[in-house]
Amino acid sequence: MVDDEPSPPDPAFPRYTRVAFPAYRYVPGRTPHPRRDPGGHSYGRPEPRAMPLDPAAWSASTTYLYGADLYNFAYWWEAHESFEALWQMTDKEGPLGQALQGLIQIAAGNLKQFMGAESAAQKLWTRGLGRLALAPSPMLGLDVRGFEAEARGYLAGVRAQPALLRLSPVG
Repeated sequence: MVDDEPSPPDPAFPRYTRVAFPAYRYVPGRTPHPRRDPGGHSYGRPEPRAMPLDPAAWSASTTYLYGADLYNFAYWWEAHESFEALWQMTDKEGPLGQALQGLIQIAAGNLKQFMGAESAAQKLWTRGLGRLALAPSPMLGLDVRGFEAEARGYLAGVRAQPALLRLSPVG
């Protein structure tokens, strides 16, 4: 399955958690659906659930930190799931909800781009960046403006690899 999966932009990038990664990176049409397929890496497990994310205490959220790990290591579908569990607990129109939805859309855009769906990727990236533009910087330990600049560079073809979620040092 390795040829069917994206590779992490920087395999040596530091992790924010010690939570094990799934057995493979889900790519629709190429790998088993994680929850619906009996061969899926999360088959039979419940959907991710999260406690509400306190923006002032982001470094205490394993769900958020693991989502960042998943994102940075090209588990984009899985990162989307982790961030969505947090997003479901927010005021979706507020800064936190918009920032999380922006991260969800950037992750989904990266996956679509890997799958060769360039138009869908561009739409997702544009929407995600628009949502992130509404968030203060820094937020959730992330230099949002710096992440946006890296993501825009990737979108424009100036950067060879997707932007990484570079969080402030975690205690």
